[in-house]
This record gives sequence, C-alpha cells and structure tokens, in this order.
Amino acid sequence: MAGNSQRRGAVRKGASKKGPQVGSGGQRRRGLEGKGPTPKAEERPKHKANRMAAAAEKRAGGSGSRPGARPSASRGGSRRGKASSEIVAGRNSVVEALRADVPVTTMYVAGRIDSDDRVREALKTATAKGIAVLETPRGELDRLTDGAVHQGLALQVPPYEYAHPSDFIDPQTPGIPLVVALDGITDPRNLGAIIRSVAAFGGHGVVVPERRSVGMTASAWKTSAGAAARVPVALASNLTRALEEYRKAGFFILGLDMEGDVQLPDLELATEPIVIVTGSEGKGLSRLVRENCDQIVSIPMSSAVESLNAGIATGVALYEVARRRAI
Repeated sequence: MAGNSQRRGAVRKGASKKGPQVGSGGQRRRGLEGKGPTPKAEERPKHKANRMAAAAEKRAGGSGSRPGARPSASRGGSRRGKASSEIVAGRNSVVEALRADVPVTTMYVAGRIDSDDRVREALKTATAKGIAVLETPRGELDRLTDGAVHQGLALQVPPYEYAHPSDFIDPQTPGIPLVVALDGITDPRNLGAIIRSVAAFGGHGVVVPERRSVGMTASAWKTSAGAAARVPVALASNLTRALEEYRKAGFFILGLDMEGDVQLPDLELATEPIVIVTGSEGKGLSRLVRENCDQIVSIPMSSAVESLNAGIATGVALYEVARRRAI
C-alpha cells in the first residue's frame, strides 16, 4: 500500500534523490569479455578424454610416467626443463611407433575414419597394450597435431624421465663402467642408433647435455629398436662439469675425432672405466669438451671416405672397447 516503508525496495538508499537504477549490473559487458583459449580435452574435468586419460594413467601405475620408466632424479639439472608430451601424427608413423614399443598414453582416432590395414593394426595393437583410444573430432585432432597431416590417427607420447649423470658412477654396477656422452648431436636417429650400440656392447648409459642437443623423442625411441627401454639416458645441465665429475670418480675421458692423438686399434685405456665423447659431424668436439679429454681417439679409414656418421663412429668405438675387454 502507498507509504508502506516495509515493502522491499521502497526505501531510497542514502541522500540520492534518484530511484533504483535499472540495468544489467555489468553482466552484459562481462559476457562480451573473452574467457581465454579453450583447454585441451584431457584437461576438462567432465570430458570423456579426461576420464580416459586418467584411466590410462591408473593402468600405467598411477605415477603419470611411462610403463617401466626409470624414476627421475631429484638432483638439480636432472630433468629436461623443456620436456613435454609429444604428438606422433600420421598412419605410418603411428603404426611404426606402436611396433617399436614407443611409450604411449593415448591414441586419438578421428570420427568416421576410413579404415585400412594401418588403422586396423593400430587399433588392435593399442587395445592389446591397454592404451586409451579416444574418438576425436577432426577439428580437435587438427589442433592437437598443430595442423600436421594426421590422416585421422595420432599418438600422445609422455615426457621422458631422464637419469642423472652421477647415477652411472656406481661401484656396484657389474662390469667395467662404460658411458657415452654426446656433444652437439642434434639428430634423434643418431641418438637412437647410439643407444642401440651401447646396449649391444655392454655400455651402462648415455649422457646428453641440456642445451644444443637432441632429447629422447619418439624418433629416437624407434631408431633404438627397443634398446631405450634398457639403457638409461642422463641429462647434464653442463656437459663439461659432468665430465670433470667423471674424472674425479676415476673415469678416463676419450674424445672421438678425425685428428686424434691415438688411433682406435692402439687404445690402451679400453680396460679402464671410460667415457667416450662423440661430437657432431659438422663441428666435432667443442673446445671445452676437447680440453677435458684425456685422449683424442681417431678411427683409421680409407682415404676415399671423409668421415663417419656419429652413430656409426660411436658403434665402432664401442665394439673395439668390448673386444679388448673380452680378451
């Protein structure tokens, strides 16, 4: 009724002579503001992809790492700072990665994909290995693969868990310690081939520097032909400092170079704890690394050949060391 001050909204607030303001209270303006980029399907709590990824992680042991992965070291510089999950795209690449036992958390399949032998093999292998298989719209798959030609198939590879260089300094390790360190190797296929040679000739591990060096990618896993599951790869924040620590622990540092002081057949340090350092094909060993080597070793070759691939040169050196140790 008129003059009823108890009725809600009838009392003017303050000394203002104006009545109640009518408006949206800023809701319309806030509604026009952007909400940021759309999160990935696996990051949305109520999305099917999130539940499937969580189930895959639980099957892998609940740690979020690849099955059989070595625990990451807690010392400083033990983990590659830029490590992130990798996407393998394309039917051939997906099938090859699954055949090579590359660690995979999720396989994405485009909706209404045209099935062929590669698609059927990928689905069968993923199911047998307990890999989460998600049907994904093509637009979302384009985004996940960053516009790559995925042909309706893609794999998500988790970050590699690196060891620490000092993990190879262990008096309890069977046999004479043998480590390979890489200086400026940027081709993942070379890394994979070197890991395979280390496994074949009784090496204990591989050390890669954090900067200007290749890391453990899906390509390196495939080239290693399964050896990456047995041979640990350590990450050194500073390769020169890591080599100094090995020397203090009683290792001899041998650098591979075309202009070496000692030829491989004349190597007398093969039966000692050693670190073989391989440089890039173009630049070879860096100056600081060369200065930290006890010997520079060369591989005798025919004059018709200018140089050897870094992976092949390392394999030849590892074979000669293994041969001498077996005598």
